[in-house]
Amino acid sequence: MAEIERESMEYDVVIVGAGPAGLSAAIRLKQLDADLSVVVLEKGSEVGAHILSGAVLDPSGLDALIPDWRDKGAPVTVPVRSDAFYMLGEAGQVRLPNAMMPPLMNNHGNYIVSMGNVCRWLAEQAEALGVEIFPGMACSEMVYGADGEVKGVVAGEFGLNSDGTPSDGYEPGMELHGKYVFLGEGVRGSLSKQVIAKYSLDANAEPQKYGLGMKEIWEIDPEKHREGSVTHTMGWPLGRNAGGGSFIYHLDNNQVYVGFVVHLNYENPHLYPYMEFQRFKHHPMVAKLLEGGKRIAYGARAITEGGYQSMPKAVAPGVALLGCSVGLVNVPRIKGNHNAMLSGIAAAEAAQAAMAAGRASDELSDYDDELRTGPIGRDLKRVRNVKPIWSKYGLMASLTAGGLDMWTNNLFGLSLFGTVGHGKSDAEATGKAADATPIDYPKPDGVLSFDRLTNVSFSMTNHEESQPAHLTLKDATVPIQTNLPQYAEPAQRYCPAGVYEVVEDEGAEPRFVINFQNCVHCKTCDIKDPSQNIVWTVPQGGDGPNYPNM
Repeated sequence: MAEIERESMEYDVVIVGAGPAGLSAAIRLKQLDADLSVVVLEKGSEVGAHILSGAVLDPSGLDALIPDWRDKGAPVTVPVRSDAFYMLGEAGQVRLPNAMMPPLMNNHGNYIVSMGNVCRWLAEQAEALGVEIFPGMACSEMVYGADGEVKGVVAGEFGLNSDGTPSDGYEPGMELHGKYVFLGEGVRGSLSKQVIAKYSLDANAEPQKYGLGMKEIWEIDPEKHREGSVTHTMGWPLGRNAGGGSFIYHLDNNQVYVGFVVHLNYENPHLYPYMEFQRFKHHPMVAKLLEGGKRIAYGARAITEGGYQSMPKAVAPGVALLGCSVGLVNVPRIKGNHNAMLSGIAAAEAAQAAMAAGRASDELSDYDDELRTGPIGRDLKRVRNVKPIWSKYGLMASLTAGGLDMWTNNLFGLSLFGTVGHGKSDAEATGKAADATPIDYPKPDGVLSFDRLTNVSFSMTNHEESQPAHLTLKDATVPIQTNLPQYAEPAQRYCPAGVYEVVEDEGAEPRFVINFQNCVHCKTCDIKDPSQNIVWTVPQGGDGPNYPNM
């Protein structure tokens, strides 16, 4: 294809991603200097369409950004009223005393929210300050300057045929240039991945670790509804097969968020995370709550779990990584939205100070320093060993040694274990199929549990089928020649949307099929594929899930 000519637009700051980090950065920039030109580019069809989070929100980020958020009508109205932790067995459960939990685990003062709706509200606040927000604008390429600095992004390319050639309706998109570019794409963002690799930003960090979070919204019997109730569980059905756990949050309107997280460093390639989630809902405690109700929404996304020791350097010339692009989730608290917002605020303050001093396109080192030494770094550092202890020694070791480590960090600011490393990446942790035991999963009953494709229809996912697949293979032979014999091709199971199939027609060789239309943009395939052969890139803008209330 001939060299594409694109028009360009100039801004002070270009922000990729209208999540809590990107929107917080945009708002803070305009609070600091109303004359700054700020643009936010969002690949979803609307702000919030691709936002999926638990979510119990620690309001510290919101307090720092918009102190009068209550008066301004933020959709943060369901305070946590009760907090329970359970260890599950197949037929029963044991409640863990709240008193044994370090104070940082207390949810008093937090709120059950839809982060999609919080982001929609943040977008309104940003636009009122003069921020330009363009949904349906996927950012497909980085633009670099003559000296190797990040100069901008390409956004809004539409109308490619499935083979990558321009159709009659092709639109080349535009280059949006900024003195600084902020990447707030969320977990495993395609541009962030490129920038981290180009500038070796993770050279001094532990491997990033991930979990797969799956979530359903249920409307339940009003008699069973307890607005403000928060429940977390560990144990069954995962057992020793994988780390992870569940959450059950009672919001308003007789609705409940039911979620399940599987740590992606599991070894057994026969593990089927989606079916573990469906099996979980048949536990007596959960089934009793959901019986008589109905599932009204479904979605999934990866979660960054590496924590403090896995944070890459967050800046390179002209660019800063925000929120989950860095990996700011506090794993034992199951919270990252407050840190995402604080990261956006910190990046905005560093960029505004730089521009006020006449700088542009350099490294915002003050921002990187603030991430590590400010409230975000302090939040993550005191829990840094919980995940690696769990990964290496199991759940009970994490509860005891990890819990003790959190207590000593909370009381004395020190760790008995120093900083424990993560070791292997999640892809490298995958074991060979011959060394693992296949797992027999019950068939979904269509009442409490559902097959994947039925559930995906409740994510309102849509992709224009004539475009190039946004899921590509580095080597098309690997799935059948390597992954199938060695790992039983785990893409068939780890994908929570049924994107990948091994089709075995009678008399023909097996073939690997990618149903990219089903993709909910969770990025698990890019993370967990044992051969690291699958590359997730953005489809054209507006495509993907359309989450209403996640």
